[in-house]
Amino acid sequence: MLPDVGTSISVHEEVMDTSEQAYLDETPKRIPRRRRSVEEKRRIVEETLETGASVARVARRHAVNANQVFYWRKKYREGRMGKIQSSKLLPVTLSDTSRSKSGRVDCTSSPFAVGSMEIQLAKGTLRVAGNVDVVVLRTAIECLLG
Repeated sequence: MLPDVGTSISVHEEVMDTSEQAYLDETPKRIPRRRRSVEEKRRIVEETLETGASVARVARRHAVNANQVFYWRKKYREGRMGKIQSSKLLPVTLSDTSRSKSGRVDCTSSPFAVGSMEIQLAKGTLRVAGNVDVVVLRTAIECLLG
């Protein structure tokens, strides 16, 4: 909209003096990445494996990204977290089997074949017969232990 005739308009031109302005480094400073020891990673992972533990809360408490903790858990379960963790020993009960005169085990007294075992756990029973892959057996036991 144009002003009425006879009205004066004043225009102010401001000049900014930039000679004294300092150049600011706008680049954010990087915090050096923290390197955690295998023992520390293992402790964090074992903390997440406790009953009722939240991976996100444990990660936040240790200032670690939760995705990183999930990766460490995967490595831990695969046995690739440094030193091999000690296995828990399970109680074993041996049952008597009758032997024939030749010294061989009489299979008629047992419902299971020779070279078999039965592991009773809280979540179920695991029966193994013959030659079994150790990795498969370990995975099955870990699943049943929870």
